[in-house]
Amino acid sequence: MVETHVRASGAVFVENDCDLTSGGLWLVTGPNMGGKSTFLRQNALIAILAQMGSFVPASRAHIGVVDRVFSRVGAADDIGGGRSTFMVEMVETAAILNRATSRSLVILDEIGRGTATFDGLSIAWAAVEALHNSTGCRALFATHFHELTSLSKSLERVTNHTMKVREWEGEVVFLHEVAEGAADRSYGIQVARLAGLPEPVLARARQVLDLLEQRSSGGQGSSGHNIAVLDDLPLFAHQPPPPKATVNPLHDMLDQVRPDDLTPRQAIDLIYELKKTRDAARRN
Repeated sequence: MVETHVRASGAVFVENDCDLTSGGLWLVTGPNMGGKSTFLRQNALIAILAQMGSFVPASRAHIGVVDRVFSRVGAADDIGGGRSTFMVEMVETAAILNRATSRSLVILDEIGRGTATFDGLSIAWAAVEALHNSTGCRALFATHFHELTSLSKSLERVTNHTMKVREWEGEVVFLHEVAEGAADRSYGIQVARLAGLPEPVLARARQVLDLLEQRSSGGQGSSGHNIAVLDDLPLFAHQPPPPKATVNPLHDMLDQVRPDDLTPRQAIDLIYELKKTRDAARRN
């Protein structure tokens, strides 16, 4: 069991626990940028530090002997070896499943993402079952395949955990906190917006996503689902770009304010300045 701390950018430490007692296997879901990969890496590094007798950055840690630490994190191809990103992923996953023991610690990040959805989901599903039934090791398994969370019902050592987020005024806020339960969505479009994708592209993505989700909830079979959706998808029915927001000078002024840095006199002056700006905007 480890109680760890992570420093979010520009924020205080975020405390997270990780209890893999008796060969626990955590399925970690949540959005991109939510902190899944960081959580996996930090626990693997803590295990390594503990084995070498080094300082462990945790409030409290009880870690048994770990014979090996296996990781499958990141995405990169092997041009020199003629291997695609997915092939590299599968080779590394195969090495883990063939060599890990019940005393090992395994972290797997987004297994199956490099191929078709159903193929990737099937491989990830089978890998979780193998780690649980055959290897019996402690493991952290991050995934966007929310269907995997149902394995907690049939595999006794599998538990679901998610990275907490909050939505506020159309924005997604990453809390970087690990909690019990499963994520209900990936917030991919919100993350794409943070990355700077043009608004017309985001609007189109929302339109396509809504249609795909409607068709998915309609109970259509997986064999013809994608084809049916593509046949009916209005490819040229792009939504018009949203109107440009009117620039509000008050908002610009408030964006520059740092309340903790203001003296009482400066705060009073700021209030008068804001009122003056508002009155001028009303006259115009």
